[in-house]
Amino acid sequence: MNPEDLELLLTRQMPYGKYKGRIIADLPGHYLNWFAREGFPKGEIGRLLALMHELDHNGLAPLLDPLRRRRSYLDPMSDR
Repeated sequence: MNPEDLELLLTRQMPYGKYKGRIIADLPGHYLNWFAREGFPKGEIGRLLALMHELDHNGLAPLLDPLRRRRSYLDPMSDR
């Protein structure tokens, strides 16, 4: 994992599927679990989905909270 990947979890959107347009860090756990069972896609999206699954599955998603706060502080419109 690269530290930059944590930032990407908060900026990259799901490009397809039921949750198209949703930020990867905001995808529900059951959706991430489905990818874990069926296989993550290739490329950056797959890598980020796998990382978010690991964070979510291990109860580490709150590690993203300081980054979320920093993003909303730097860009107040980012949470809309």
